[in-house]
Amino acid sequence: MTTVNSSCMLCVWDCGIKATVEDGKLVKTEGMPEHPVSNGYVCPRGENLPHYVYSDSRLLYPYRRKNNGGLERISWDQALDICAENLTKVKEKYGSKALAIFCGSVGVENIEVAAFAQRFKSAYNTPNLLSVENICYRMRILARQLTFGRYTGEDYKEAECIILWGHNPDGSRKMLGDLIREKVANEKVELIVIDPKRTDLAKQGLHVPIRPGTDAALGLAMLNVIINEDRCDDEFVENYTKGFPELKEHIQQFTPEWASPITGIPVTEIKTIARIFAQSNAGCIIQGINTLDQHQNGFQNSRILSLLQIITGNIDKPGTWVTIPFLRMADLRLPMEEKPIGAEDYPIFHSVWGRVSPYGIATLFPKAVLEGTPYPMKASIVTAANPLVTYPDSHLYKKAFEALDFRVSIDPFINETAELSDVLLPACTFLEKDSLGYVYGVVNCEPYAMLRKRVIEPLGESKPDWWIWTELAKRMGMGEYFTWKSDEEIFDFLLEPSGIKDKLKSELGVYFADKGYYQYKTHPFPTPSKKIEIYSETLKEYGYDPLPGYMEPAQSPVSTPELYKEYPIILVSGARHEEYAHSQQRNIPALRALNPEPLAEMHPATAQRFGLVDGEQVRISTKIGSVKMRLKTTSDMMTGVVSVPHGWGMANVNEITNVETRERITAYPDFKAILVRVEPA
Repeated sequence: MTTVNSSCMLCVWDCGIKATVEDGKLVKTEGMPEHPVSNGYVCPRGENLPHYVYSDSRLLYPYRRKNNGGLERISWDQALDICAENLTKVKEKYGSKALAIFCGSVGVENIEVAAFAQRFKSAYNTPNLLSVENICYRMRILARQLTFGRYTGEDYKEAECIILWGHNPDGSRKMLGDLIREKVANEKVELIVIDPKRTDLAKQGLHVPIRPGTDAALGLAMLNVIINEDRCDDEFVENYTKGFPELKEHIQQFTPEWASPITGIPVTEIKTIARIFAQSNAGCIIQGINTLDQHQNGFQNSRILSLLQIITGNIDKPGTWVTIPFLRMADLRLPMEEKPIGAEDYPIFHSVWGRVSPYGIATLFPKAVLEGTPYPMKASIVTAANPLVTYPDSHLYKKAFEALDFRVSIDPFINETAELSDVLLPACTFLEKDSLGYVYGVVNCEPYAMLRKRVIEPLGESKPDWWIWTELAKRMGMGEYFTWKSDEEIFDFLLEPSGIKDKLKSELGVYFADKGYYQYKTHPFPTPSKKIEIYSETLKEYGYDPLPGYMEPAQSPVSTPELYKEYPIILVSGARHEEYAHSQQRNIPALRALNPEPLAEMHPATAQRFGLVDGEQVRISTKIGSVKMRLKTTSDMMTGVVSVPHGWGMANVNEITNVETRERITAYPDFKAILVRVEPA
């Protein structure tokens, strides 16, 4: 029996784990107390890693789809040859742009998956890497880069005031929730929670219920109060920002009296939360992973939160938003001149100040397949993703995938998208290979990295992702770009520029840099003006608003009153629970026992109004379609709202969302403020 120190990769938080192995089999996982970021915390997913890795639903061998729709087990040589032959045919007949490569959330957390998907797409000469970045997190990165010139993260540990804005850590980031509870209990933080639902953490502080999709109105009104009551950090604003006079003039129209009827928040409460935040010596807004992003005002929401931090001087000091240095690593990408789909229509998503993104606009994929616009797509490789469940209008995505000439899935499990694939290639899990645990800089605000050690040998004939991409590339005449032969060779190459390669191999992990406290005093901001850009000339040049304003949700009682008569409830989708990450882990019985089915949450008064009964099945409908779930009534939910989780194939909320409603700067879909009808099933 041995114990291996490693880290979990079932979500972005990458917590440290101790894995107990007996006779080559993983028998137990628990938190690692000495891990400096997670401090021994482990969620239900991490506790149940043995059930995950030995699940009956693991994909352990290559398969191909037979003509009758069934699966036939084949050898690796057969599988790779079939893939190479068909992908070559597509390239010869339609051109290289006809291949779309989907890379999902696990592929963002797993550097190896993302890096090799990017390298393969360039070697094949397709620009179309369609990533989860088009629906998750990249929006806020872009908004903050355009403001600060670099990404700033939430350094919440020393905060004196925390605003959880559309964020419920208990559903996805429990260690943060526990830290906040401890700080509240010790009277070390003032807590404000802005959310349509009164979460458990909201009960620990000041809860501010808000109409979904109107967060920008609240943020603008808070800016109005702070500026007009002279509660800004004048010295910081004067010395380190550009555009404050324009903001001061612009913000006069957005009074608390204007915002109150829009948001449903009393004028006095808007003023109160603005004053509490402004008077704090260390204020930190922590926004939800996607709650403020996934509707048409999403980009400007992130800009507004940045401005609240800026004008109060809550930048680059402990307990605020700080600049975190990124680990220097080798770049596996190959030069690519061709722009991906959507780059012309959404230029800022593609490139800012010469910083080019490799990602295309995934929400344009169905039109490319079904209509050939702007050009036809005929094949797909899906790695660590499940777009048939996670992207809007699932029926349309299914129709698009069915219309492709050839489909490949690379995954440890068979998911809804893989069920349509012509060839299924079994990737091993992170427990069965060496990799790098490093997502802390972006999401945990810690410049820390750790070698994620192999715990057990790969099950069946499953292989590391890098091996799959490499062997496929060799069969397609692209082997010169894929010369690595082992996990160790890859990470030696990746980590060579970092200066910490040897330390990572011998230690638990390593802090590779200091946090960027007060960095602005010695280093200019890497923007065109060398200052924080409150007023964005770049946004103006592209035809967007240089200062954020308010845009009513695409569907709402205000913007579409006739639709509201037919669909009189506001849907918020994407509620998270610790047992699952996105569309993953629902095939694990031990986790399903903890959270067996999706529940639609609604206030009892709303349920009574529409003749709905707690515990019964309800049908939730839009003009696109309907989905059934069990109803759970709770007085914690705002009236007139229904909240549902995402990621359930059996009750997929994206069967009723619309791919055509997109945020105009980044093309993010609208998942967070949709009008629906709810009735007995």
